[in-house]
Amino acid sequence: MAGDNREESQMVRIVIGSIVGGLAQFFVGFIFWGIPFLSRIPFTVAADAQNAAVQTALAQNLTATGTGTYYVPWPESAAGTILHGRGPVAMIFFNTHGFPPMDPTSLLIGLILSIVVDFASRMQIVLWMSVATVLYFTLTMPVYNYFMPWGYWIYLGISQLVGFVLGGLVLVRWFMPQGAAAQTLH
Repeated sequence: MAGDNREESQMVRIVIGSIVGGLAQFFVGFIFWGIPFLSRIPFTVAADAQNAAVQTALAQNLTATGTGTYYVPWPESAAGTILHGRGPVAMIFFNTHGFPPMDPTSLLIGLILSIVVDFASRMQIVLWMSVATVLYFTLTMPVYNYFMPWGYWIYLGISQLVGFVLGGLVLVRWFMPQGAAAQTLH
C-alpha cells in the first residue's frame, strides 16, 4: 500500500511538473515569437510594394496547383537546372487562403502540445535530447538545403533549445523526487 501511494504521488508530481514545464516552454516560445521586435530577427522583410508584387505572382502562378511547399525552380529538368544555377532560388510555403497572423486556436494547440510533450523525467536526458532534436530537425535544414539562409534556422534552433531546456529544468527541479535523476545514471 505504501508503495502504491508513493508511486501515485510521484505520478502526480510528474503530471504537475509537465504542465508547469509545458507552460514554461510556451512562455519561451512567446518571448521569441510573440514579441514583435524579437520575432522579426530571423526574417528579411520586403517593402509593401514588393510584398504585393510577390503575392500577386504567387496567386497567378501557384493557386491552380494549390497549397503546398514549393522548391523554385525545380531542378529535375534541363530548364529547371539552368534556372536553378542562375538563381534566384526559393522554398515557398504556400497557402491559397489567408489566415490571421496570430491564430488563438494555434496558440491553444501549441500550449497543449508543450504540456503533453514535456514528460521527460531527467534533466540530462532533456538536455541531450533537446540538443539532438534541434541539431537534427532544425539546423540540418540549411545544411542539406544550402539555399536556405542560416539566420532564420539558427534563431529558430536557439528558441527551441531554450524552450526545451527550460521546460526540462522546471520539471527536474521542482517536480522530480529528490535523487531520482542520480539513481538513473547507474
